[in-house]
Amino acid sequence: MHNPAKWEDESTAPPKDRNFVTALARGLELLRAFGTGEEYLGNAELSSRTGIPRPTVSRLTYTLTQLGYLKHNTRLEKYRLGPGILALGYRFLANQGIREIARPHMQQLADTTDCAIALGSADRHAMTYIEVCQGKGPLVMRLEAGSRIPIATTAIGRAWLCGLSQPQRDSFLEELRQQSPDQWSAVSATIDKSLEEYQRYGFCLSEGEWERDVSAVAIPLVLEDGAEIMALNCGGASLRLNHDILIDNLGPRLRDVAERILAELRHDPMR
Repeated sequence: MHNPAKWEDESTAPPKDRNFVTALARGLELLRAFGTGEEYLGNAELSSRTGIPRPTVSRLTYTLTQLGYLKHNTRLEKYRLGPGILALGYRFLANQGIREIARPHMQQLADTTDCAIALGSADRHAMTYIEVCQGKGPLVMRLEAGSRIPIATTAIGRAWLCGLSQPQRDSFLEELRQQSPDQWSAVSATIDKSLEEYQRYGFCLSEGEWERDVSAVAIPLVLEDGAEIMALNCGGASLRLNHDILIDNLGPRLRDVAERILAELRHDPMR
């Protein structure tokens, strides 16, 4: 899900701040406009998605292409993400020491439950998977590292919300309300339900809500005394993962995995 800044002109740009570089911000908005599975976008599409005037988009795409962050297809007259973005992504992942610590614990749970286990981090109104471990059983959905899923309608997203402080959560929920006022009543109800589940069980549930055939449990990972919040989920086919299995089996096992990861992080001298 992409949430553009919608800067139609300077009057709708963010408040004046002498330290804020608008050109840089607009360039980053263009890069964010590329969604999962969308290889090529043209200047008109990028302008529509970001609200940046098309002449400005043309200059930005030219510059980003010269720097290697975009690749231009002359036949299509469109752009795709370039190797520069991939290099930045790998550097980010390489610096996420939690992945190395979490992976063996996640894979063990995936193998013993035949479920998909994912570690995610929030980016605006979506969760981005930074590590995914698959079980050996049949997969309903194959999501990989880099996949983005909505926060409000998924177990992992709502678990992330549960990990926030009350002021942080209130601020984020207000952003969601302003973004989707017509759907807010239903969205708010599911979020309230997840907050209650977390208080009761120590994890959140999603039973065919985001995808009809998928059910999951999820738990927040509160790192560095709340400086960073991530989340873990465990999911699979709804036909196999009924309510009792989620509550009595997968939820407690995922909670144990989270506790082991946090304990190992506390003893990691590099963090």
